[in-house]
Amino acid sequence: MTPKELEGCEVIEKKLGNIYLIIIKTDKGYLSSSYLDLNTAEKVGDVAGIVRNATSLESFLKGKLDAVTSWAEDLGLRAGMSVRRAIKILKGEVRV
Repeated sequence: MTPKELEGCEVIEKKLGNIYLIIIKTDKGYLSSSYLDLNTAEKVGDVAGIVRNATSLESFLKGKLDAVTSWAEDLGLRAGMSVRRAIKILKGEVRV
């Protein structure tokens, strides 16, 4: 069952090798486990945040952003911010 806070988001949770690839995507940007490269996201202009050490969707949602692109900073996302708050910002439910 998908948590209510993820309504309207595209959620990918796929075990690849020893850890999960987790992505929560909205129309404004995405949050990802550390499988994705933040430097590449920055170069291509993505609004993105990275959450390290997430072993499941549940732990991902309880986590904090470890790093964000400058494009994400422009929207109000910050390293150290809770994933749940970041989702609300990306969904347009909270203005910063």
